[in-house]
Amino acid sequence: MRPTARRPPKRKANPLHVRGITEVDWKDVTLLRTFISDRGKIRARRVTGLTPQQQRKVAVAIRTAREMALLAYPQAGRS
Repeated sequence: MRPTARRPPKRKANPLHVRGITEVDWKDVTLLRTFISDRGKIRARRVTGLTPQQQRKVAVAIRTAREMALLAYPQAGRS
């Protein structure tokens, strides 16, 4: 039996580059919802495919949108 060679996983396409977006706006709720999980948490960079700088801008925009009551905060778990 030959050993199985693991190929590195294919890089995910950057959703901001695909859409041609250069600046992330906190008022664009439909865009920001793509970076939030169903539980309301901000998705990790390895999941979203963003660069570290873009991930920071998206996270700040999500926090600002939450502060302005455009997005909901994550729900607490069942207790």
